[in-house]
Amino acid sequence: MSMKFRGLQRLDWYIIRKFLVTFFVAIAFLSLIIIIFDVSEKIDDFVRKEVPLKEIVYDYYLNFVPYFLNMYSPLFVFLTVIFFTSKMTQDSEVIAILSSGISYHRLMVPYLVSATLIALLSLGLSQWILPPANATRVQFEQKYNPLRKVQARRDMHYKLENDHFVYMESFSGYNNTAYNFTLEDLSGGELHSKISAESAQYDTLTGVWHLRNWFIRDYSGGLEDHIRSGRQLDTVLSLTRDDFFRNRYTISELNQKELNQLIDTQIMRGDASVNLTLIEKNNRFSLPFSALILTIIAVALCTKKKRGGMGWNLAAGTALGFSYILFMQFSEMFVITDTLPASIAIWMPNYLYAIIAIVLYIRAPK
Repeated sequence: MSMKFRGLQRLDWYIIRKFLVTFFVAIAFLSLIIIIFDVSEKIDDFVRKEVPLKEIVYDYYLNFVPYFLNMYSPLFVFLTVIFFTSKMTQDSEVIAILSSGISYHRLMVPYLVSATLIALLSLGLSQWILPPANATRVQFEQKYNPLRKVQARRDMHYKLENDHFVYMESFSGYNNTAYNFTLEDLSGGELHSKISAESAQYDTLTGVWHLRNWFIRDYSGGLEDHIRSGRQLDTVLSLTRDDFFRNRYTISELNQKELNQLIDTQIMRGDASVNLTLIEKNNRFSLPFSALILTIIAVALCTKKKRGGMGWNLAAGTALGFSYILFMQFSEMFVITDTLPASIAIWMPNYLYAIIAIVLYIRAPK
């Protein structure tokens, strides 16, 4: 006799409570471990630089821990389901549930409800909570941690609005200066003017570019060109220092609207760093969705008693979970090397593990 679905029943709330309590207890425990290891690694820097305790707690750890946990939340969900479902199976609770007339498909409902709640929480964190938190954390790290070496970038081409093109032989982050700077006006498909400068320094306070030893050549319809020159010239461009040094840290500070605007700008400019932005955008959606897939796999692995008991399930589940994380990291290389679009490469682990989930789900009731 099958049981008709009439909303969440007492059994559903029992499983949901087990799922969520186990998940958040595991999150709290892992948070403590992360903080202990991180403090032990950075305590000398904190003491030497006399970092206030308030900033360490509120500006760094309260923003670092959620970022780290959200990144690996699918793995935590997977191990949570493996742990408490294996225990239910070993205690014969799953057998009793199925023997009472509840189908295997109906048993999945509370699991999927719990996974959906966690996925929505992760999505909300990624879209609205973590971007400003990441900004505070990155500011703290830049203030107190040793600065990463800022290297000069070379041979950069950018397309700006109204068909203006910028070329720089190199750009130094130490003094915010571009060398052998060129700005061409190609509006309408014709070259109208060309500005060449020995150097162009970006003023971070005013957003103005200071060109030194510049030449301007205006191309007319006739045979003569008009050339002007000078020692210094100020100009404003839709190009800032941050555009040259965007990385995962700076991109993670942007909300979804800012992320989409940056992608449009980078595509228009032909900026190769757009791949990092596309990875960030797709990860914010693919990671929460993976919680559902990994939940189905975990339940399918753990609802049958095995000789190894919980130990076998935890070992197999951990190996499968870490293989997903490894595949997820590996798939980003396809985007960085322009082998596959981000919308395909970043979602590949979900596509593959969704197939595994379907196969295991079909076989599990048997």
